[in-house]
Amino acid sequence: MRSWFAAALAASFTAFALPACAADPDALWDIVGGQCAPNQQAKHDPAPCVSVDLAGGYAVLKDESGATQVLVIPTTRITGIESPALLEPASPNYWADAWQARHDVETFAHREIPREDLALAVNSIYGRSQDQLHIHVDCIRPDVRDALDTAMDRIGPKWAPLDVSLAGHRYRAMRLSGEDLADRNPFKLLADADPMARAEMGLETLVVAGAVFEDGSPGFILLSDRFDPSMHDAASGESLLDHGCQVLRPAGS
Repeated sequence: MRSWFAAALAASFTAFALPACAADPDALWDIVGGQCAPNQQAKHDPAPCVSVDLAGGYAVLKDESGATQVLVIPTTRITGIESPALLEPASPNYWADAWQARHDVETFAHREIPREDLALAVNSIYGRSQDQLHIHVDCIRPDVRDALDTAMDRIGPKWAPLDVSLAGHRYRAMRLSGEDLADRNPFKLLADADPMARAEMGLETLVVAGAVFEDGSPGFILLSDRFDPSMHDAASGESLLDHGCQVLRPAGS
């Protein structure tokens, strides 16, 4: 829920946010709820989605932006990161599903992609164009990957300010160990650690970057940022992704 203060800030931010509001905000829901899920249920055909998991409650859709980007989208109506349903005890862990969808990114890339070259992102209400929750899955920007590498030994298991800038903005970061996200849900990890974020989750953006830690073990770096019009920050974690997948290009190309 947006407070009066956030609404006042948004008014001053309108010109900056307008491009993100240009699309039909129900377009994704019309595709998933109106086509993909019904087609899967009636015909066992997820078209126009890549796949639909009716039991898991999500679909994977190839995004129009870039050659490799996919979106993981609930098959129930969930507007976005601000939805209280995402913090309920029995809520699905769509982030775990999104990490599995990296294999679809690899399919479109026609090659395996190292985990540290992949990232997931959900934008704030001011950094998105669609009013249906969707997790972006794609390559990470090379400069963001390199910045995280330089800060890796200073990122701990609790949220703390990151001492390097990412795409011109300051994020908070924490590390998670493990091959997958399993029962670790980034929405809940942020809300449980920060009462202000829990009160206004719609102002937050979340990014999950694949990582390989100093000892060679797999894991993730979680990143959060908050809407701040004074810094021209729409809290759009998608800006840390690279829909051109430069990380896949040979060095020097």
